[in-house]
Amino acid sequence: MAKLRSFIFIDQLQPQTMCFMGSWIRGSLPRTNMAAQIIEVAPGLDIEALTDVALKEAEVQAGILVVERQFGYLEIHSRSTAAVRAAGAAVLRDIQVSSDQALKPKVLASRIVTRLDPLHAFLINRNKGGSMALAGETLFVLEMEPAAYAILATNEAEKAADIKVIDFRMIGATGRVYLSGTEASVQAAASAAQSALEIA
Repeated sequence: MAKLRSFIFIDQLQPQTMCFMGSWIRGSLPRTNMAAQIIEVAPGLDIEALTDVALKEAEVQAGILVVERQFGYLEIHSRSTAAVRAAGAAVLRDIQVSSDQALKPKVLASRIVTRLDPLHAFLINRNKGGSMALAGETLFVLEMEPAAYAILATNEAEKAADIKVIDFRMIGATGRVYLSGTEASVQAAASAAQSALEIA
């Protein structure tokens, strides 16, 4: 039986979070303000059968279906919040668990770096997937487990403040978030991201 690691409902995908995700996913592209459900399970291969359950339950599209070394990931989305919730509920019924049995996120690292050095910005941008961090901006980095919670932290940070999404990694052993902007905006975004993880 699959072990539920993450079960994350997002009421409205924010523009940068959605666009960043759209830059690497191989499934159906979500749109801004769509509802989404992210499901992470172990063992990874169990996500295949759960994808079948979700897609047959409601009118949702799958953007992410990844089986990696240990864990499996599914992201589904729709303009209909009810459809996303119904598909997620069907997955929970199939594995006979409730959403509160998912692992709670644990923050492993969280730092704010003010007045980013030009060389530091250059090094970050070599590995980024989203916007570019600029010299003089403030950088927020966050690492957590399970990895899937990175999308929740990013989405909630974007709701709270005018920041740039530089990168977020939601697949693997740990999740990582990189955000930049003015110091005040980054402080607000960091607070929103960490609050979202605390109540998840």
